[in-house]
Parts: sequence; C-alpha cells; structure tokens
Amino acid sequence: MLNGLWLGFFLIAAISALGQWLVGGNAGIFAAMVESIFAMAKLSVEVMVLLFGTLTLWLGFLKIAEKAGIVEWLAKVLGPLFARLMPEVPPGHPALGLITMNFAANGLGLDNAATPIGLKAMRSLQELNPSSTTASNAQILFLVLNASSLTLLPVTIFMYRAQQGAPDPTMVFLPILLATSCSTLVGLLSVAVMQRLRLWDPVVLAYLIPGALLLGGFMAFLGTLSAAALASLSSILGNLTLFGVIILFLVIGALRRVQVYEAFVEGAKEGFDVAKGLLPYLVAMLVAVGVLRASGALELALDGIRQAVTWMGLDTRFVEGLPTALVKPFSGSAARAMLIETMQTQGVDSFPALVAATIQGSTETTFYVLAVYFGAVGIQRVRHAVGCALLAELSGVIAAIFVCYWFFA
Repeated sequence: MLNGLWLGFFLIAAISALGQWLVGGNAGIFAAMVESIFAMAKLSVEVMVLLFGTLTLWLGFLKIAEKAGIVEWLAKVLGPLFARLMPEVPPGHPALGLITMNFAANGLGLDNAATPIGLKAMRSLQELNPSSTTASNAQILFLVLNASSLTLLPVTIFMYRAQQGAPDPTMVFLPILLATSCSTLVGLLSVAVMQRLRLWDPVVLAYLIPGALLLGGFMAFLGTLSAAALASLSSILGNLTLFGVIILFLVIGALRRVQVYEAFVEGAKEGFDVAKGLLPYLVAMLVAVGVLRASGALELALDGIRQAVTWMGLDTRFVEGLPTALVKPFSGSAARAMLIETMQTQGVDSFPALVAATIQGSTETTFYVLAVYFGAVGIQRVRHAVGCALLAELSGVIAAIFVCYWFFA
C-alpha cells in the first residue's frame, strides 16, 4: 500500500506537470519540481537534527517510567474495564494484561513499547479466536481503539512545530487532547453498537461517567474563555503537563530505587537508533510531497474541495490543512511529510498548519494498523473493523477542525 501511494505521488505529479506545460504553457514547471526535490531532501536532514535530540531525550525519560513500573500500574488500573469490554476473554487471561499495557504505553507516548506489546496482545487474542482467518470481537475492539490513537502527550507534534520555528510548540496541546478524545469515544461507541456491548455495566460506567463528566465540565469551562485565553491556556497546560510528567517519572523512579541516570542513558540509546532509521522514510515522503505540491496537483485537488466548501457556505481556511487528513489513513510518514510541508508553505502558526498539526496528533494510520496487527496473526476477514476505525478517524478529523476554529480562529 505504501509503495503504491509513494509511486502514485510521483505519477500524479508527472501528469499534472505535463498538463501545465502542454496546456498551460508553463515551461518552468519541471525546474520547480527538480528544485523542490533538493529542497525537501535538505529539509529532511534539518528535521532529523531535532528529531535525533527529541527522541533521544523522550525515550530516555520513558525508559525510567518503564523501569519504575508506571506502565504496569496503569495496566492494572485499566484491566477491569477491558475485562468487561471483551467478555469472551476469560478473567485473568494474559491478553488483558497485554492490552492494558499497550494502551498505557500509547497514552504515555511509548510508541516503541506499544507496538510490540500490541502485537503480543493480538497473538494472545488469536489463541482464543475460534477462526484462524476471521477477526474476533475482542480483536476488532482492540484494533479500533488502537486506530483511534488516544495519546495524552503528543511530543512528536511539539517537536515538529519547534523545528519549524514555532514560538510556542505546545500551543496545540488542548486541541489535540479534545480531538483525540472524540476519536476514541466514537471508535468505542461504534464497536459497542456493532457488538452489542453492555456499556451500562456498573464497572464500565464507573470508568466512562467520571471521564465524560470531567471532559464535559472542562469543555464547559473552556466555552467561557476567549480565543486568546484558550490559546494561552493550551500553552500553559501543555508545558506544565510535559514538565510535570518528566518530574513525576524521575521522582517515582528515585523512590523505587531505579538508577535514573543509567535508565535514561539506556532509553536514550534506543531513541538514537530509532531516529537514525527514520531518515530514509522521511526523505522519501518529503520529496514525494514536495514534487506533488510543485507540480500543482495538490493545489488542484484542494481547489476542488475549496469550491465544494464555498458552495456549502462554509469558511475555507481549514482546507489547506487537509492534505494531512487525506493521506493519514494510508501512511503515517506521508501524513508527517504533509504536515511539515504545510508548516513550510503556510507558516508554522498559520491556521492551516495548526489544523494539520491537530489532525496529525488526533488520528492514527488506520490501514497501516490493520495491516500490521491483523497481518501478524493471519486475519483475512476483518468484518466491521475497517468501518469502525475509519469512522473514528473521520470523527477525529472533524473534531480537530472544529476545535481549531474554537481555539485559533
């Protein structure tokens, strides 16, 4: 899928460029495309410089959290909830522990730990699956909730904004938190409807009601603030939360006699290795996106969407941020490249760039998650997994646009 998407970017760009040359008489279009190739290759290296530092730093702190048992503690807290949402999984089954650890790791931004734990969880669920090729209810719920991408600390988004010169990289913290909460809630409700889950179970309600009341009350409070106050509050909470989590990791680690310095260095080494492996993918996607933009093909597609939005009588400022949303279901690296390119062309704190950053932080790469998690256990019939996951992703995109108008317009 990723191979076809990447090749398609170049082929569409070539067709668009030929059209502009033969029909529009724009002979300079090919020079612009070649210039874009080298410019994007240079930008990839510039982005990687900060990415090396950010991943090294953050995975160092997260390794302290792992050794301090924070992830395991979160797994115990969430365990009773997943035991009710997946009734076909026997109490005490190893899959429940792996599932809760996966979500705890995702919430903390522990992507490195979340994916291998998630694959173990899917294999464990497959042991309970009566069919070797058809997804079970528990597997579908697990996958959809992974695809909805509930991440409480979108550090990578902050890093990209910092690299592009944002005065306040964490300004999108609250918009992302609200949008990703919406995406996860829609994902859960859609699966619950399809699988007739008993969401009114006392244990489930004990988790959902306080969370809903807290989120609702918080949104009611936000509704009393001006746009300037909202942006300021998002900045304060983003920076305070990020620094507070780091201090929490260090204090708990020290209290549990973790050698915090050695643990940090161990995690930092992993971060360096991860960042090093990302450069080829970042170069490939940024170059493809740059060529697509330089050829005029991307602008042509956005013009069509803009005209449809105008016909409906809506504001069109968000349209420039949509390329990230359009490719996100297929490729995380392509969406990342679209985000960086939008920040480059529109300005890091422009409204389209803020929309793109919020979309990037609030949704997941649906088809990639499907391919990796179901492919690992040989699932071929995914039943309602795709529909529920895409509905969650669409709700995250719509929520991201709405929240950005609320905060930044």
